[in-house]
Amino acid sequence: MFDRKLLKNIDFGLLGIMVLIFITGVIVITSATNVVDLTQGMSLREAIEDILKDGLERQPKIQIIAFIIGIFGIMATLCIDYNSFGEAYKILYAISILLLLLVYIPGLAIDPSLRGGARSWIDLGFIDLQTSEIAKLGFILSYAKYIEKKFEKLETIKDLIGPILFIVPFVGLLLKQPDLGSALVFIIIAFGMLFVAGINMKIIFYGGLMGISSLPLVYNFLEPHQKRRIDAFLNPNDITLNYQVDKSKTAIGSGLIYGKGVFRGTFHRGDFLPVQETDFIYAVLGEELGLIGCSVILLLYFLFLYKMVNISKNAKDDYGLLVVTGVTFMFAFQIIQNIGMTIGIMPVTGVTLPFLSYGGSSLITSMLAVGLVLNVSMRNKKIRF
Repeated sequence: MFDRKLLKNIDFGLLGIMVLIFITGVIVITSATNVVDLTQGMSLREAIEDILKDGLERQPKIQIIAFIIGIFGIMATLCIDYNSFGEAYKILYAISILLLLLVYIPGLAIDPSLRGGARSWIDLGFIDLQTSEIAKLGFILSYAKYIEKKFEKLETIKDLIGPILFIVPFVGLLLKQPDLGSALVFIIIAFGMLFVAGINMKIIFYGGLMGISSLPLVYNFLEPHQKRRIDAFLNPNDITLNYQVDKSKTAIGSGLIYGKGVFRGTFHRGDFLPVQETDFIYAVLGEELGLIGCSVILLLYFLFLYKMVNISKNAKDDYGLLVVTGVTFMFAFQIIQNIGMTIGIMPVTGVTLPFLSYGGSSLITSMLAVGLVLNVSMRNKKIRF
């Protein structure tokens, strides 16, 4: 049974940061999807009156509904001791694999041609679900329990055979879809957990060298569109390969210091900036809120990650430490990757910006992940009667 005394241990600061980023995201999504356009002479007051009269359009509305679902998800997550998830890690592992296989069921899977060529989505009627998002949580919870048994016992290559085989089905299925961005997220999560679990640094060093030297071989097995993204990253001055990034940098640069103002961006309108409400939402933010707005968001993300690092340090057991570590590395990679690709320092992938990008599956998963972190946080102290 849930003890209400645990609620006093919740890190409300972490929740507050999440809410602030989400609110910013809804505003920017509203602009990115042209729900409100103040470039045509309408005042902000008139725009707000129109919204109150007619209601929000599809994307902002779905984002808000997803947030409400996420709040209930967090509440449900807090009611279960996180160690209970660890005890069911084999079941969670199987469910996560099953989720990645659902995209191959006819009638349930969404046509890949409608989702940029990736077979990653299923149609639940009321929402399109990207199964890899939910699978991230199952992977974190199950991998953390598996690694807990090997904590500070990862000294040789032989010790890593099991942990590597554990992740192979996830990466293999994601690459098959193909979804390189999500596959990289899973790899980063696993690396973060292994690092905290005490993997021999020599293995990391030599493994890194092998990984770098094998990149040319890996390149040959990539899908054509994935090769184009790598080529674009290696040839930043080739506009034919870097159309998205070039337009993104133009939009961000046009915002200068203070930005053009909320709902007053021009470059992201008229399809000048591709997928501006999801992958390139940071470019919309940069155009409308400028360097100051971008800096504030970066500060919020830094505080968000900093708080999770502190929670991991104070976890009462290794399992809690590994769970929070997995979530922290997941968020850190997605933040760095997404913002990096919008300014041209990272290859373009389909990784969204947590709480800011449009996407019900991504938002709900991110909020559930925060719920797991809060779960560990509020149970790291003894209850005082």
